Amino acid sequence: MIPAGRSRNLRIGLIDMNNGVPNQAIRSFRSIIATFTERVRARNPGLTVTTTHVQPRNLGEVPPPDCDLYLSTGGPDSPVDGFKEHWATHLRTFFDKVVDGQLQHGTTAPSLFAVCYSFELAVLHFGIAQMIPRERKFGIMPVYPTDEGLASPMFAPFGDRLFVWEHRSWQAVDLDEKKLSELGGMLLARESRDGMSKGRGLMAFRFTRGVDGTIFHPEADRPGVLNWLDRPEQAKAVTDAYGELVYQRMRKTVDDPTRLALTYALLLPGWMARTFNTLALDRDWAPVDLPTYDAALGLDAFGRPMDAPVSVESRS
Repeated sequence: MIPAGRSRNLRIGLIDMNNGVPNQAIRSFRSIIATFTERVRARNPGLTVTTTHVQPRNLGEVPPPDCDLYLSTGGPDSPVDGFKEHWATHLRTFFDKVVDGQLQHGTTAPSLFAVCYSFELAVLHFGIAQMIPRERKFGIMPVYPTDEGLASPMFAPFGDRLFVWEHRSWQAVDLDEKKLSELGGMLLARESRDGMSKGRGLMAFRFTRGVDGTIFHPEADRPGVLNWLDRPEQAKAVTDAYGELVYQRMRKTVDDPTRLALTYALLLPGWMARTFNTLALDRDWAPVDLPTYDAALGLDAFGRPMDAPVSVESRS
């Protein structure tokens, strides 16, 4: 992957790993991309921003080779089984091309953010941990940045804990620290502060130059979460697994501006802004401001409940 010249447009690749299964995630990703596009165009009125949406699993489409930012989504089923399928060969080649581009051209080359199923495939591809099945975990959960995560721009805004949307039946465990170090990567977040008490899961990585990802869903917004929690079968699954009290707390947490709304406002939009600004230095584009968080605006983007207050202090 070769970085393009200064006159080119900005292209975003949305790699849909949902295998044709209806979901809320693509709508939410598109909303985040649309907001990001507005911010880019506000600073660069003449710049055209395009999004290419591909579906490797169900349609056999390959990631476009000429995008600048790639977002690769979650999806259903076993990553271990998917890793062996024909479409995965093209995806793994794509992972390698992103890395090769970074090695040859530095930070002006394309970058990738991998979510959930894509994250699991990246763990397998780069060989930095074991992917093993676990009891299904779903709902709004805390995640704990590592020391490296706290020092990173991705997790620094959150302090020692953030709240995320999880929906997974697999986990990354048994980190190969030597392999991760050789790749120039970092473990950015864990399932537990101590690595054990709430679960062994490795939740976020800088896999290597140009490739970041989370096993949780930073794109999750209020409409999507409530669409899931309000389904009778899912409400029953949550109460059966965690109890009625936890279910009600999850519903209340959706409207807490310091929790999931904060993650939605800062994590993925922050990654996109930082990546764009690195490209902007080389392409004579005006940089965009990094996202800041005001709960009034944050809840508007996240999906404000009807009775939410609009005056809350800002947080960057």
